[in-house]
Amino acid sequence: MSRFFSEKYKKLTPYTPGEQPRGQQYIKLNTNESPFPPSAEAQRLAAAESARLALYSDPECRDLVAAASEILGVSPDEILFTNGSDEILNFAFMAFCDKDHPAVFPDITYGFYSVFAELNRVPYTRIPLNPDFTIRVEDYVGVGKTVFLANPNAPTGIALPLSDIENIVRSNPDHVVVIDEAYVDFGAQSAVGLTRKYENLLVTQTFSKSRSLAGARLGFGIGCPSLIRDLNTLKYSTNPYNVNRMTMAAGIGALTDREYFLKNCRATERTRAWTTEALKTLGFTVLDSKANFVFAAHSKISGKLLYQKLKGSGILVRHFDSERLTDFNRITIGNMEQMQTLINTIKIILGDLS
Repeated sequence: MSRFFSEKYKKLTPYTPGEQPRGQQYIKLNTNESPFPPSAEAQRLAAAESARLALYSDPECRDLVAAASEILGVSPDEILFTNGSDEILNFAFMAFCDKDHPAVFPDITYGFYSVFAELNRVPYTRIPLNPDFTIRVEDYVGVGKTVFLANPNAPTGIALPLSDIENIVRSNPDHVVVIDEAYVDFGAQSAVGLTRKYENLLVTQTFSKSRSLAGARLGFGIGCPSLIRDLNTLKYSTNPYNVNRMTMAAGIGALTDREYFLKNCRATERTRAWTTEALKTLGFTVLDSKANFVFAAHSKISGKLLYQKLKGSGILVRHFDSERLTDFNRITIGNMEQMQTLINTIKIILGDLS
């Protein structure tokens, strides 16, 4: 870093994104992208909007908000669109956390939470998961802090039932509870319906996974109007034009082509089930995932070695070096052909060991 870099950020450890390879062609199962292209309607609307890129985008995202409000069953003043869900998560740390409202989240979860806390100089606590990687709900009941929970959690894929989420929200009436639903469309229960019942609940989602728009960068939050106004204050104080024209148009297409969205989600669930059983047959421990990935470990090969051997065979998965996770790899669910190739390659790797 330069000698000009602010002291307040010198100890900041940035988030590490998954590998985005260039050159060699890989089966890419490391960043939880969709194996399916954006819907034809999303592509058509985005292409049509490209001719208007000389003009600023609508800072209120009115057409996109109108489409989302109708489809998701919320009022326009209960939703805010952002540049990916990472942006609204950062806004939530800025808006709802300070020395009197510290943050709390699991010790194993989305890696950006601790980065956002450090970036915004927010005191935070990381609560250990159970030995089986589940969240101990009682740790968050009445905790008296701003709660951040990914549901399903990452990188485990394990989801809490809606009743547990409601218990946490209800028991912390003076603190905001943020439920990050990046993977909710693959079999978990959404808490969006609770946002009108509890003024302290913010639900965030993304178009990156189930709606095949990771490269477009589109996320949103749903909460009571006063929470959304708080977040808008920060948006308009940083970047009013945070969602570009083509992304807004693609978002409308992705929302309105609901048949395509549902077909892809169900296909991912079927492929996840097939992959889980195939891995278990090979001797893997596989956590119960409700996301578009599985988290798996094998007793006869370390997670890092398996990751390296798969990479050498042209398949990328995600490995984490932390002590509790080092035996595991997070494997994105691709299409069936990709997962069959993965399983066949793992069979060869395990066979070479013996």
